[in-house]
Amino acid sequence: MHPLVVMFLVFAGYLLMYHLYGKFISRRIFKIDEKFKVPAETMYDGFDYVPTKKEIIFGHHFTSIAGTGPIVGPAIAIIWGWVPAVLWVFFGSIFIGAVHDYGTLITSMRHRGHSIAEITGIYLNKRTKVFFYIIGLLELWILIAVLGLVMAIIFDMYPGSVVPIWLEIPIAVWLGHQVYKRGKDFLLPSIFAVVIMYITVIAGNYFPVNIIEICGIPATGIWTIILLIYAFIASIIPVTTLLQPRDYINSHQLLIAMGLLMLGIIFTSFGTGLEFVAPTFNLGKTDAPAIWPTLFIIIACGAVSGFHAIVASGTTSKQISNEKDALFVGYGSMLTEGALALLVIIAVGAGIGLGFKNENGEMLTGISAWSNNYGSWAAASGMNSKISAFVDGSANMITSIGIPRSIAIIIMGVFVASFAGTTLDTSARLQRFFLQELFGQKESSPFRNKYFSTSLVILSAGILAFVTGADGKGALSLWPLFGTINQIIAALALIVLTIYLKKKGGLKWLITIIPAIFMSINTLWASLLNQISYTKDQDWLLVSVNIIVIVLAFWIIFEGLVIFIRSKTKATKAL
Repeated sequence: MHPLVVMFLVFAGYLLMYHLYGKFISRRIFKIDEKFKVPAETMYDGFDYVPTKKEIIFGHHFTSIAGTGPIVGPAIAIIWGWVPAVLWVFFGSIFIGAVHDYGTLITSMRHRGHSIAEITGIYLNKRTKVFFYIIGLLELWILIAVLGLVMAIIFDMYPGSVVPIWLEIPIAVWLGHQVYKRGKDFLLPSIFAVVIMYITVIAGNYFPVNIIEICGIPATGIWTIILLIYAFIASIIPVTTLLQPRDYINSHQLLIAMGLLMLGIIFTSFGTGLEFVAPTFNLGKTDAPAIWPTLFIIIACGAVSGFHAIVASGTTSKQISNEKDALFVGYGSMLTEGALALLVIIAVGAGIGLGFKNENGEMLTGISAWSNNYGSWAAASGMNSKISAFVDGSANMITSIGIPRSIAIIIMGVFVASFAGTTLDTSARLQRFFLQELFGQKESSPFRNKYFSTSLVILSAGILAFVTGADGKGALSLWPLFGTINQIIAALALIVLTIYLKKKGGLKWLITIIPAIFMSINTLWASLLNQISYTKDQDWLLVSVNIIVIVLAFWIIFEGLVIFIRSKTKATKAL
């Protein structure tokens, strides 16, 4: 099937299912109440709890949940063929991911904006709540350290992206000032901000920034330190100062980048020609893991991701101004992320065939270009190679509409780095929320102080990043665990939603219990396979941490099953 046809079919399917399935869930399952007093209103503090227009909070939510996930995951999973990747991105996002995200968002809003971990304590028990917190804190700890490294790698690979990424910060602060201090409407200032940002993209092409080694610390280490300091500052200031305006700019950037990719696919299809050079199915890769259950772990963002539950119940639920906006923000963001994942699949499965320069400087085209990146599992699973495959494949298609290749590469490099940066400081804020919820119940607790809690977040991430050396790559020692931990959180969140819906009465819980069972089985299956692999490799760090996560997950799932069977249909009173 032609890439252009695939794109139109999937996009049309998303639009149709948003209006059919999404609105059905909103009206019939969760029974949205426009008069419900949301946490942003009842707990307003001007820092974390702030009522926000749905278009603006959509920008924050989407850019926070996306990060590099919908890029790297699909770019790896296409090794099994483009059809399995497209099918999981399409059906997974509609029936599992969007339900998971939207359900978590609404449930959190109805419980004073509490995290999904805290809500676990309400519908299961205090023990499972603590277990959920442990798994969630572990995921955020790894993620913060790795995202700093990811941005450092992008800056090293695409030095032209450095100037636009850092100049986006003062542009966003200016936008926030215009809207929240001077009372201007968001539309015109945001358009001006986006125009200025793309001017900086062009400037970045002429003023690339390369950092040299300083005091024995290589460039990746220097950037990691700088980015962790940035994350500390960004996560303690009011959301209206940087988070909301920057994410709103990034949402525009998303639409522009996706628009450029779509135009690139159309123009290339009718110009030089575009076709999938990746195989339709490629299930015989002897050195690759089995497609089932690995596919459902590799492609998380773009189909379903537990991190989304942490974001939805962490920052987003504290800023939604009306329950009716949650469908657009929660369900809509997930389908938009699925659309982005599809464009990534086309970029690395077809766009890369238009030309890819290998390490020897040789320009490869067609199947040769694809095979260079996917000749083995080791080559396919590398983060650097997948980012470059996406950026190069996208640039190949974008050049068909007249944009110079050098500019197109910077545009996509900035696009990837911007999303990583958004997720970085949002994750720091989320981990601070986790620590405050878990340890800040008493008035005298130091964890109630955001500076103290955030300092612990950043210092612990820094220790992990530099535990193996000055290059800041220490988190990579635990990174193999991230995929299964992330999907375990998704499974556990779906279990909590199932019990919540059962207590509401009727058969509403059928919407979430089937996804919960699917995710629980496949994620635990993958975790056990990983445990066997880690043991064979004698990687005792991964063996130890993974077995702890498996035990905690089994425990929560078992207790969730018992509580589900015993639970009555009378609704539990929200906090």
